[in-house]
Amino acid sequence: MPVKVYFGENQLSHLGEELSRYGKRVLLTYGGGSIKKTGLYDAVVSEIKKAGLEFYELSGIAPNPRIESVREGVEICKRENIDVLLAVGGGSTLDATKWMAAGACVEHDPWEFFSQWAPVEKALPVLTVPTLAATGSEMDAGGVISNPETQDKIGRVAKPLLPKVSFLDPTNTYTVSPYQTACGAADMMSHIMEVYFNMETDLYMLDCFMEGMMKTIIKYAPIAMKEPENYEARANLMWTSSWAINGFTHGGKQQEWSCHPMEHELSAIYDITHGLGLAILTPRWMEYCLDETTVSKYYQFGVNVFGIDASLEPMAVAKESIEWLSKFFFETLGLKRTFTEVGIEKKNFAVMAKKACGGDVLLGFKPLRQQDIEQIFEMCL
Repeated sequence: MPVKVYFGENQLSHLGEELSRYGKRVLLTYGGGSIKKTGLYDAVVSEIKKAGLEFYELSGIAPNPRIESVREGVEICKRENIDVLLAVGGGSTLDATKWMAAGACVEHDPWEFFSQWAPVEKALPVLTVPTLAATGSEMDAGGVISNPETQDKIGRVAKPLLPKVSFLDPTNTYTVSPYQTACGAADMMSHIMEVYFNMETDLYMLDCFMEGMMKTIIKYAPIAMKEPENYEARANLMWTSSWAINGFTHGGKQQEWSCHPMEHELSAIYDITHGLGLAILTPRWMEYCLDETTVSKYYQFGVNVFGIDASLEPMAVAKESIEWLSKFFFETLGLKRTFTEVGIEKKNFAVMAKKACGGDVLLGFKPLRQQDIEQIFEMCL
C-alpha cells in the first residue's frame, strides 16, 4: 500500500513539504464550499502559500461527481501546466480529482475511460484531505463518475489513480451531519460485506479483520451521530473507511461486487446518496441470496458480528443476522428503508437491472441475472 498517510490532528503542517515533492503548480479541488465555513480551506491555502507554491482552484464538485467536473479539471490542468492536484472534501471530490489527474495525461475525452475502457497508463500526482469517513477513496485506486446525459454511473480501478499522500484528521469530520455520517457508515459496511460474503476459501485472519471493522462501524457510527465531536468515534470511523476498501481484505478473492453495481444504477437515474441506496439494497440482497449453499457465511456473520446465539440452527441465525443489519441501518442510523420513500419507481427497474449485470450475469456472491436483480429491486419497494 504505497499511499503515505498522515493520521491525526494538526497533520496539515506537512502539506506544503509533501506538495513540493511533486512540483510547484497545484490545482486545489473541493465541493460546495463547506470547507470555507469550517476554516479548513484557509488552513490548506496557508500551507500552500507558506511552501511558496502557485495554486489554482476548481470548486463545486457535486455528490455523485459528474463527468463535466472532470472535464473542467482536465482543462485547467492542461491550460495551467498543473504539476499536482490536491483534493479536499468527501469521496466525490476525491474520485473526480483522480480522473482529472488521469485525463490531464491523455488527448481524448475523459469519459472514454468509462465508455470505451481507454487504458489508464499514467496520472498526475494526487494528494487528498478527506472530510468524510465513507468511500475510502483516500487510500484506494478507484473512482466513480456519473454521466447525466447517458444516465450512467461507472466505477473503475487503475493503479495510477492511487493518491500519493493523504491527510486523515478526524477533526475534519466533526461537522459532518448525522445523516451523512449514517450514509457513510452504510457505505463502509457495504465495502466490507461485498468482500466478506464470499464462498471462496481464504484466510481466517482476513475474515476476523473484516468482522472487527464491521463491529467498529456498528459501535461508533451511532456515537458519532449523537456526539459529532467525539474524537475516538470519528477516528475509528475514519481509519475503518480507509481499510474497508484499500484492497487488504481481498486476499485471494476474485468475486465481483453485487450491491455496488446495483446501487450505481439508482444513483445514475435518481441521484440519491450512495450510502443510502446501499443501505436499502443490502438486506434485500442478503435475503435473496440466502439458501443452503450460502447459509454458513450468514451464520458466521450473525455470530461473530452481532453476537447471535451460536447454538441456534444456522438458518435461524442467518435470518436473524439480516434482521439485525436492517435494525442497524433503519432504526439505529435512521435511514429510510424503501425505494418508495426516496422516490424510486418500478418503471426503470428493467433498464437498471440490465445495466447492473452488463446485459449478462453479475458473478457476485450468488450469480445474478437481470431478472434476479429486478426481483431484488422489487423487494426494496
